[in-house]
Amino acid sequence: MSKLIVHAGDFKFDARFEEALAPRTVAAFRKAMPFESQAIHVRWSGEGVWMPLGDLDFGVPFENHTSYPAPGQIILYPGGISETEILLAYGGVHFASKVGQLAGNHFITLTSGLENLVTFGKTVLWKGAQKIRFEEV
Repeated sequence: MSKLIVHAGDFKFDARFEEALAPRTVAAFRKAMPFESQAIHVRWSGEGVWMPLGDLDFGVPFENHTSYPAPGQIILYPGGISETEILLAYGGVHFASKVGQLAGNHFITLTSGLENLVTFGKTVLWKGAQKIRFEEV
């Protein structure tokens, strides 16, 4: 099992890939690492931040997908009826877009620093976009 570090704004979280549950998503994301983006607050989904990725195609199907990621779970929506995106839940989330409910592949879970997760989410909400970087260690 690989260890990840997620640098999100002023915070650092340890994380793990969900390799057994989402092997194709993990393999595709690994090829893009280190992965850097901007996290902005979700519009329709509740307490989460997302990285809009437009038409970026990771070439993965739905696997281990959910519309209700728990706090600390990271999902990848591979595109289709809405744009490709990555979402990090920091509270209650019902994953959706302007076209309605979506499901994304749960492929990363945060394993430490969870006490800072709500603070990070609220920082994004009140102060705007924050840099985010995923790296494997």
